[in-house]
Amino acid sequence: MANLNVHIPNLKLNDGTSIPMIGFGTGTAWYKSGDESQIDSACIDSAAMAQKLGYYHLDGAEVYKTETELGTAIKQASIPREKLYVTTKVISNIADIPSALRTSLKKLQLDYVDLYLIHAPFFSDSKEDHQQKWKQMEELKEQGLTKSIGVSNYLPEHLDYIFETCKVPPAINQVSSRIIGALLQFLILLQIEFHPYLQHPDLLKYHKEKGIATEAYGPLTPVTKGGPGPVDDVLAALSKKYAVNPGEILLRWCIDQDIVPITTSGKEQRLSDYLRAMTFKLNPKEIQQINEAGSQKHFRGFWNHKYGPEDRR
Repeated sequence: MANLNVHIPNLKLNDGTSIPMIGFGTGTAWYKSGDESQIDSACIDSAAMAQKLGYYHLDGAEVYKTETELGTAIKQASIPREKLYVTTKVISNIADIPSALRTSLKKLQLDYVDLYLIHAPFFSDSKEDHQQKWKQMEELKEQGLTKSIGVSNYLPEHLDYIFETCKVPPAINQVSSRIIGALLQFLILLQIEFHPYLQHPDLLKYHKEKGIATEAYGPLTPVTKGGPGPVDDVLAALSKKYAVNPGEILLRWCIDQDIVPITTSGKEQRLSDYLRAMTFKLNPKEIQQINEAGSQKHFRGFWNHKYGPEDRR
């Protein structure tokens, strides 16, 4: 297996930090439906292997029940902490976010995470509940337990709850700059399911207007569980042109739109292949070809119990 030794670029976030443009995820293939105390050695091995290949952006969550494995893999790989970008998320213990993060840090064997996310907005329909939870997130950032904070799977109406009361830099006062200023300081990234069959054009426009970076989970869905479909021929043609696999085309499609993809695998060759997405760029016409073909089909791989079959939000 060739060692690509590729450079993974960073995306600059509005709070001054930077995030690597591809991440290794410890959900999906590694998610535990059973007893969390049963350690998954394959998950540890894969997460350690990913770091040695150059995946320094590591994405976890309490609900995956694999934070202990991720923490062990970080210790095994021995990558300097300042080189790593570690994310985790809260939802199972949303009732007490500060306690949840401290528990996660203990499992991860870390003093802080680089990014802490509220995993989903479905814990409450109350605006006040969302605002109170966000206040707890802000406090954790101020305490240095997380460098950045954000959310996952939020729609504009959920984000608007946060904007009403989130903290504001003293120099910014009221009107529209009040909301933007608060956003730039705190809410800097939102993680969503994103791929050609779930493109969220309105949500991405909203993110851009508000200065929110977007992170994509499930970016390979068209070639994993969303196929066959109308994007297949486009991916095949581009794969031939760039001498890569369709999965790398999908990763590059995200990256060339300044969207950070999260992927995973237990196979070293596959993880190495994914890094080929850093060796070429799609041109605007090719991105548009994927967009147009993908828009002919709607497929959602996650949270189907929360959305109707034709709900493309």
